[in-house]
Amino acid sequence: MAYSTRKSVRTNGATSSAWSGTMALAKNAPRIRTALGLHPQLAHERKGELPLFEGLLPQVRYIGEIGLDGGPEYRQYWLDQQQVFFRILKLCASVGGRIMSIHSRRASTEVLDALTAEPDAGIAILHWFSGTQKELARAVDLGCWFSVGPAMLAGAKGQALAKKIPRDRILTETDGPFIQINGQAAWPWDADRAAESLSKIWSQPIEATQNQLLSNLRRLTSYAIGTNAI
Repeated sequence: MAYSTRKSVRTNGATSSAWSGTMALAKNAPRIRTALGLHPQLAHERKGELPLFEGLLPQVRYIGEIGLDGGPEYRQYWLDQQQVFFRILKLCASVGGRIMSIHSRRASTEVLDALTAEPDAGIAILHWFSGTQKELARAVDLGCWFSVGPAMLAGAKGQALAKKIPRDRILTETDGPFIQINGQAAWPWDADRAAESLSKIWSQPIEATQNQLLSNLRRLTSYAIGTNAI
């Protein structure tokens, strides 16, 4: 998965142990930033990596993908998910906050409750938000950002939610390689498809939409966290 514009890319991590290797792949790519993550769907298998996550945290400013997944196939691991997510939020708060990509499938209220309980954890970016309009309004009031991709914007619900998201708090993503486009895993530049969809939803030229998205990304990356983390 990646947040992307024509100018830069941020890749998300699924496990803490993968961070160093992923960082090495992008060491000569100054416009790529690698996030430190521990995905909720893997929380029950990788909760033992929390000490590693804590040790790496001072080196990074981007966290993701983290969060909760209320899907029926993961409900049996709910307590493990909560343990990992709540701990990560507390750790982020303890180091002055981070920029966080958050998974909230079928768990929007629970994720928002956790963010409310840890207001100093940083900036929350809700990845592929699929909650209700009421939950969306609450997330907006909490100051959350949102990342949207081609797959989310292909459906009526995703389009309806995107219309209500503040334009200055929206980013594009791919959710690749998990999402396929034309039978192939999505690449970072496929985020342009989301920009095209937003242009139609916002009823404005694509150039204006791209400028808005780039302005949003620049504002997000200027977020000061009081550290030399990358």
